[in-house]
Amino acid sequence: MNREDFPLLKQDIIYFDNSATSLKPKIVIDKMTDYYTNYPANAHRGDYDLSYKVDKEYEEARELVANFIHAKNIEEVIFTSGTTESLNMIVDGFFKNLLEPGDEVLLTTSEHASNILPWFRLSNKKDIKIGYIPLDNHYYVTLDNVKNAITNKTKVISIAGITNVIGDIRPIKEITKYAHEHNIFVVLDGAQMVPHMSIDVTNLDIDFLAFSAHKMCGPTGVGVLYGKKEFLEHLEPTILGGGMNESFDNPNEIYLKDLPTRLEAGTRNIAGVIGFAKTIEYLNQIGMDNIHKKELELRNYLIEKLLPIKHIDIINIESDSGIVSFNVNGIFSQDVAYYLNKYNICVRAGNHCAKILKSSVGIENSVRISLYFYNTYEEIDALVELLSDYDKIVKEMI
Repeated sequence: MNREDFPLLKQDIIYFDNSATSLKPKIVIDKMTDYYTNYPANAHRGDYDLSYKVDKEYEEARELVANFIHAKNIEEVIFTSGTTESLNMIVDGFFKNLLEPGDEVLLTTSEHASNILPWFRLSNKKDIKIGYIPLDNHYYVTLDNVKNAITNKTKVISIAGITNVIGDIRPIKEITKYAHEHNIFVVLDGAQMVPHMSIDVTNLDIDFLAFSAHKMCGPTGVGVLYGKKEFLEHLEPTILGGGMNESFDNPNEIYLKDLPTRLEAGTRNIAGVIGFAKTIEYLNQIGMDNIHKKELELRNYLIEKLLPIKHIDIINIESDSGIVSFNVNGIFSQDVAYYLNKYNICVRAGNHCAKILKSSVGIENSVRISLYFYNTYEEIDALVELLSDYDKIVKEMI
């Protein structure tokens, strides 16, 4: 599906590490090259034609993103360097000033480090309590478990829409509805969700969302912080500098611009943002529902092929995303990755930045296959053939 659009796929490489970062289509690469070659001016700074062109395309990108996630206002889209920066801004710029000692934030043990460490730091600084929503027998989050985890101290639920190891799709709309009935904020880590399925922030009614361009065929160094406008108005900038201020005469007279500029200090990754606009247009042409459908077809095929192999232990057999995590019995996960690399197959191995998940699944490391729409059944066949021969894996490790 659309493989001809990706230069890397013309090489003899099978790429199964899409949860870490996705491949980039030529149309995105060409657009960024065009910017750097033909109009490499700064944004929102110059009074000349090149700069006006940059301003226009930069803000058109914001409108494209707003429409892509169905935000009510374009001012609700803030460009950042990625999911990590977005989540840190949400925690340090909004909740740091809102939460009081003893308030509780609910996470899960399957969250990525970027959705755990900022909360850990806030907990240490302000004596905020960290609680965990229990995972069920499949390591999923259920609405009932959310309800059971909430206490009268719970003020925030911060979870991924899809986790990067288990790959479970959380019931975000139901969680948000129940949370709001109890005056609880919901923060959504969308790094693994937004690239793979349609998302409507208005329908989900989430308060904040963070995601990255590079996991959805876009450039690295670009991300999005979405927040309801009434909350973004109270989000204190974590970085101050050029572009985001109206004036400053002394320490007591600092006046900042309106949203979204107020939260985008300094020179942004302009080429990345403009390239990201092409990414959104590209994904819209394919259709996010088509992307999700293709991934599930590939995943089901992979699971069907892996299940008969007795020396493979699949961790997440039943999840509904393109993520499949497994181990080869008696062989360290990274040794499996090195073995596959000899045959130009790229997979991820280790703890995948979900370092406390082991407390729930009892497994510290795993091999992860993360699929995207440009993967094929033939690539899966090549992977399965290599994994089927246990003696071959052991022999090539020596």
